[in-house]
This record gives sequence, C-alpha cells and structure tokens, in this order.
Amino acid sequence: MAASPDGPLVLVIEDEAPLRKFLRASLEANGYRVAEAVTAAEGTTLAAREHPSVILLDLGLPDGDGLAVTRALREWTATPIIVVSARGREADKVEALDAGADDYLTKPFGVGELLARMRVAIRHGGPATPLTPVLSAAGVEVDRARHRVTVGDREVHCTPTEFRLLAHLVQHAGRVITHRQLLKDVWGPGYVDQPHLVRVYMAQLRRKLEADPSRPRWLLTEQGVGYRFADE
Repeated sequence: MAASPDGPLVLVIEDEAPLRKFLRASLEANGYRVAEAVTAAEGTTLAAREHPSVILLDLGLPDGDGLAVTRALREWTATPIIVVSARGREADKVEALDAGADDYLTKPFGVGELLARMRVAIRHGGPATPLTPVLSAAGVEVDRARHRVTVGDREVHCTPTEFRLLAHLVQHAGRVITHRQLLKDVWGPGYVDQPHLVRVYMAQLRRKLEADPSRPRWLLTEQGVGYRFADE
C-alpha cells in the first residue's frame, strides 16, 4: 500500500537520516503520510503547523532533549507522542512517560510493533473530551455513575479504590501509565512514594477480572515502568 493522500499524518522528529528514511518507507507503505524534522525547534514548529495524528520523537536531538520537546508540546496539544530512543533504561522510560509521552519504544524495534502502538495511540489521542459516565474498552465497561464494572455479561464487584484504579486505566487504554502517576491520580500526591499499593491493587483486580491472573489479557505490566490496559 502506498501513502494515502487522506492517510494519518505522522511527524517524525529524528536526527538520524537512515532511521528517518526507514521510517518514511515503512509508514508510507502502510498508508501513512510522513513529515520529517531533524531538530527540536523544527519539530515543534511542524507540530503546530501540520497538526499530525501522531508524533514519533527521538530523545537525543542536536538542539535539545526530547523530554523538553514533550513537555513543551503537552502545554498546548494532546497529539499522541511515541518516544523512539536508544535509551533503554527504565529510568529513561519513566521520565519520558511522566513528561507526557504516550508510549516508549527502544531502538532497534520491529515495524509491526511500531504500527500496533501507533494504532492504539491514534485511536486514543486527540483533544481532551468531557468526562463521560461510561468507559469501555475491549469488552470491559466501567460505569462511573452507577459504580459498576462489567466484563462481557458478568458484573464484577470492586472496592472504591479498585474501581478508581480500573477506571483510570480504562480511560487511558493503550497508554503506559507509570507507578508514580497512578499513585498521584488514584491515591493522591501524598502516596507517590508507596509503589506497593499499586502492585497490591493490580493483583486484586487481576484476580477479579482476568480468566488467568498469571497471564493477564487486559491489565499488563510494563516492567519497572508501570501498567497498561490493553484494548487490542
């Protein structure tokens, strides 16, 4: 498939020419349009001018760090950002996700995985929407008005904390959320140094939702980083 004139636009902010060439060829072959930027400044300008559907961002840029670009973009746009970087440490991943990135891929990576993560990011990206009473993803429904969780036609009883945690994950389905962010958003800022809370409640939710808690379908662990609700 060639690039479609109506296909989603991907902004690639990357200073390595061979990788930009590879990404352009791979993305256009799958129907995407591609815009390229080599520097942080150029990437920020193109993001504002071209309104891409998703941004692929390297962290090491000639005129600045990709984390600063992520923070700057998050001040005015909800466009999904996928960091594509050679930095593979858990600390780097956590920092990028906390800065506002939606996902993180470590180089080298496969085209299939990149495309899958892009589809999820694009599906859940875009402008912020008003709070809706019912959240739904991959057969799991969270009714915030009635405080009810259903999996298919099965109702699942959740404690108030389990419910808040699940609702937050389903609301951001497909996106990796760090331990620290979950603690801040679900428990409050005073709990950010208590990661054991997330582990305990995730284990409880898996026992209630998953057919096999040891091999979860929905509540996935991103080792050393956080959790993701898988909606594919």
